[in-house]
Amino acid sequence: MNNAELNQRRQDATPRGVGVMCGFYAERAENATLWDVEGNEVIDFASGIAVLNTGHRHPKVIAAIEKQLQAFTHTAYQIVPYESYVSLAERINQRAPIAGPCKTAFFTTGAEAVENAVKIARAHTGRPGLITFGGGFHGRTYMTMALTGKVAPYKLGFGPFPGSVFHGQYPNALYGVSTEDAMNSLERIFKADIDPKQVAAIVLEPVQGEGGFNVAPADFMQALRALCDRHGMLLIADEVQTGFARTGKLFAMEHYGVKPDLITMAKSLAGGMPLSAVAGRAEVMDAPAPGGLGGTYAGNPLAVAAAHAVLDVIEEEQLCQRAQRLGQHLVEVLQQARKTSPAIADIRAQGSMVAVEFNDPAGKPSAEITRQVQQKALEEGLLLLSCGVNGNVIRFLYPLTIPEDQFTKALGILSRALAQ
Repeated sequence: MNNAELNQRRQDATPRGVGVMCGFYAERAENATLWDVEGNEVIDFASGIAVLNTGHRHPKVIAAIEKQLQAFTHTAYQIVPYESYVSLAERINQRAPIAGPCKTAFFTTGAEAVENAVKIARAHTGRPGLITFGGGFHGRTYMTMALTGKVAPYKLGFGPFPGSVFHGQYPNALYGVSTEDAMNSLERIFKADIDPKQVAAIVLEPVQGEGGFNVAPADFMQALRALCDRHGMLLIADEVQTGFARTGKLFAMEHYGVKPDLITMAKSLAGGMPLSAVAGRAEVMDAPAPGGLGGTYAGNPLAVAAAHAVLDVIEEEQLCQRAQRLGQHLVEVLQQARKTSPAIADIRAQGSMVAVEFNDPAGKPSAEITRQVQQKALEEGLLLLSCGVNGNVIRFLYPLTIPEDQFTKALGILSRALAQ
């Protein structure tokens, strides 16, 4: 069995709509290392798209899943509940940056969490409208496609989408979009599209993921909180990609002096097991009637067990602090490379949520330069992901548990790829 044979089988057996980035196939993995079916070794700076903040196969996560496997694998929490779901909710309620009493419900995917946050917001406010932002990514289901602020490839050929969804501008210093510009774009929506008294919630990523790791300025977040309070709207933080130590805090909203009403989370919550959640103010979370929330696999016991272990690892191994330190080191390497690489247009970081953006000599976004850097790095065994509305950003999503010597090796590969 080799990569070429598997690639042909994949093309014959699966639809092209499931896009696949790599031409090699994983056989095993450990912490920050992947091995393919031909025995090639790759340093994983993708982490399954920010799912493996605690690395591949962390021993504590494996042990937790194995222990649960010996007890039971599924009852459907809404039919026969179990203590581990309740205790995980209690742990998140204690840590989530929510004002006042907090409650948490579990689901399976990030998109499912966002969908349920919308349901909860509409049930609480009795309003239909939703405001989100250009460049944001919230999922591939119909409501989350409507919320997502990027057409290709997520929306191509799939319309019409659910209504009462409007997109404002997200601040972006590189492209001259200030906090004032972004807030003015919302006022235009209120004048042209929907009365703010009909808006249930504003939904945003504190750091846009697919959009290019754009970090929300503090004054923007404060202005949104004030706007929501003025009009009775909810503020929903989509922390699917930013959560669980990636930004140097357990949740990215902890970097801001304001608190959202609801937070969605998934990805690194359960160390590779499918689990997502919505946490929020108790009176908001209690708005849907019994039976209004849930799902057959929502809060699966194996995934819940993994999530308990993930929270333990983040605390015991001080991964929030490590995210800050590793991210700072990476930014220093990128800044050094920028001195000799005019293609680097911007470097953005919050903890270990780091990105570098590339422009061509004319100052235009360059997806081609981005691909070249990715390819050069992969040739030396470093897996990198791109993102951004123009596909001209490389994002760095290494496991926060990566060994020091391997991190140093990876940064050496990166430096050489940037130099070329």
